[in-house]
Amino acid sequence: MEYIKNIREKTPLIQFITNYVTVNDVANAALAIGASPIMTDEIKDLDMQNICNALVINIGTLNERTVETMIQAGKRANELGHVVVLDPCGVGATPYRNEVINKLLEEVKFDCIKGNISEIKAMANVSSKTNGVDACDADKTTRENMHDVFKFAKELSIKTGAVIAITGPIDVIADSKNAYISDNGCKEMRAITGTGCMTAGIIAASLVANPNDKLKAVTAGVIILGLAGERANKYAKGTGSLHIGLIDELSNMNDGILEMGAKIERFEI
Repeated sequence: MEYIKNIREKTPLIQFITNYVTVNDVANAALAIGASPIMTDEIKDLDMQNICNALVINIGTLNERTVETMIQAGKRANELGHVVVLDPCGVGATPYRNEVINKLLEEVKFDCIKGNISEIKAMANVSSKTNGVDACDADKTTRENMHDVFKFAKELSIKTGAVIAITGPIDVIADSKNAYISDNGCKEMRAITGTGCMTAGIIAASLVANPNDKLKAVTAGVIILGLAGERANKYAKGTGSLHIGLIDELSNMNDGILEMGAKIERFEI
């Protein structure tokens, strides 16, 4: 499958209602992989969805003003048949974040929900602890607890109809029947803010450009970011050069590099 070629040929136009800490990185990552980002969270600007192909909602820097924009933009995207991706950043950390996520799930249909293990466990009502917007170390996915992770990811997928992408040292991507795991990435990426936010945008681009198999399209999006970071880390001198190198590697990524570098396994669940 020519996942990246399809993204670059389609040039998906993606509206981001996202974390203002990482908005510049998210836009640059989308551009590097071949998508076209529009960053707007103004409710009077809802007509923007009319010309877009996708919407990414990220609650990282949550504020009351943008919640209604998220809901209305999500509804508009659903009406138009556009891809919608949710990044429930920091859910489980406060009652307000939980309330907003529940409201979004009631009002908007999502093609993909992408989060770290603690965030997805919180959404699946599985016992979890959060560390702000970062995953708790006690929650990390391992080979030993993999099938437990599959179970609650499957249940959340059935509940929401979305592909569930759990990012971390081991990435898990699952729907109601199958799951993929990937070992791409490197621990140094944890020191760069916004890698998860970037991943959500790349997932959206992949879903638009590769609509025939949502699970595979989401998996490709997750691996693209992880592989780019892994490759950039080989010549990085620190987090600054890793940050820049990540964007460079995304801009140079192609399907040949993706096929050769993907560390992936498939499971029936």
